[in-house]
Amino acid sequence: MHNWINALADLQRQGEPCVLVTLIEEQGSTPRNAGSKMVISATQTFDTIGGGHLEYKAMQIARDMLANGKQAPDLQRFSLGASLGQCCGGVAVLLFEPMGQVQAQIAVFGAGHVARALVPLLAGLPCRIRWIDEREQEFPALIPAGVQKIVTDEPVDEIKGLPAGCYCIVMTHNHALDLELSAALLTRNDFGYFGLIGSRTKRMKFEHRLRARGISAPHLQRMRCPMGLSEVKGKLPIEIAISIAGEIIATYNAHFGQPSASVEPIKQLLPSSRRSQATN
Repeated sequence: MHNWINALADLQRQGEPCVLVTLIEEQGSTPRNAGSKMVISATQTFDTIGGGHLEYKAMQIARDMLANGKQAPDLQRFSLGASLGQCCGGVAVLLFEPMGQVQAQIAVFGAGHVARALVPLLAGLPCRIRWIDEREQEFPALIPAGVQKIVTDEPVDEIKGLPAGCYCIVMTHNHALDLELSAALLTRNDFGYFGLIGSRTKRMKFEHRLRARGISAPHLQRMRCPMGLSEVKGKLPIEIAISIAGEIIATYNAHFGQPSASVEPIKQLLPSSRRSQATN
């Protein structure tokens, strides 16, 4: 039988949503093993919580959750008896945890050192990623599953094709290009998150230039620069990448499903950002 852990990993790699069902407790004449788990996708089941009508009911509930796109975990209590084909009474408690639903569409502009550390981290999350750069040679030979590599001479042109609510990360090798990307994103202003790699000094310079282009102060407040969680220290690409990935997770956990126009400035949600960051 396919182990639930392997099944969960396989479905994650395939980008297929599923529900992890855990037997929290059962009280009855012949209780099952608490902690038993099974994974349920739209068409398959993996492992078991003990079979019988309770498991069949769990499969129905899990597939209803998938069909309705439910994101939140659900703890349900079942009375065991005739309705579930049990000869004796009792109670069972099951936890339903949706997995693999796409939480964010992400666009990463730049394929330098930090981006090459960041994208594999993001690819392990329930996200879909566009990875954009002018330089074919900067991309690794192996692109992670769920990542679309885009090589283009005009990265700014890619912004118009991004979905509303997209998470946008700007970390190119060129400050002038960073500025043009920032201006285009802030003008559109329907992103879910916008992070710009760099120091506070870079932010001050960019704010001055962007204001000169007519970008309003409320729009500028939505730009996260420096980006990343301040608790994660260090200047190595992987350290910076981990701090940025942590910020992405914190943001989509807090705001997934909300209209992007109502998303509060990230600084109200997260601790103060890093003082400076290496650029690619």
